[in-house]
Amino acid sequence: MKNNEGNYQKNYQDNKMGRFLSLVLRHQPQAAGITLDQNGWASVDELIRGVNRTGRRLDRAALDRIVAENSKQRYSFNEDRTRIRANQGHSLTVDVELKQQMPPAVLYHGTAQHYVQSILQQGIRRGTRQHVHLTEDQKLAAKVGSRHGQPAVLAVDAADMHQAGYIFYRSENDVWLCEHVPAIYMRVEMH
Repeated sequence: MKNNEGNYQKNYQDNKMGRFLSLVLRHQPQAAGITLDQNGWASVDELIRGVNRTGRRLDRAALDRIVAENSKQRYSFNEDRTRIRANQGHSLTVDVELKQQMPPAVLYHGTAQHYVQSILQQGIRRGTRQHVHLTEDQKLAAKVGSRHGQPAVLAVDAADMHQAGYIFYRSENDVWLCEHVPAIYMRVEMH
């Protein structure tokens, strides 16, 4: 029983630390007193020291575990594992060196039902992030939408968008990205 409690506590702490790392590596590096380079990379050693200066506890083993076990694979190490960055989702201007790719025929975007009417008029906008986030997984889109209220899933005709000249990228963690999805390329899949 103690082992289960210990695992639960470790998972809880890792999850909490993962949310803080997401904040630092995607939005506010100053929250840990660090800087990101133009490609979003941070020194692992500086990140650990910076996080610990905030009163939180992070060591290399915990960081390795958080990166490896994050269900959304939000973070990547460089080849020699001395630098770390978020794979996508930045509100900061960074170039995570995404490569253009041809998207599948249909991608999905999860949102809350109360946003659907506005989206059907204006399209999907990136808001404060660098890109609109799309997925090949309709269930994942519904899960994302449920974070903001009653979920709705929009199907995006990515093939037609690509044919019309819209550029798509695929992040290290398999999130499809583009700058904007005009309303004419989508339909409500689940409402």
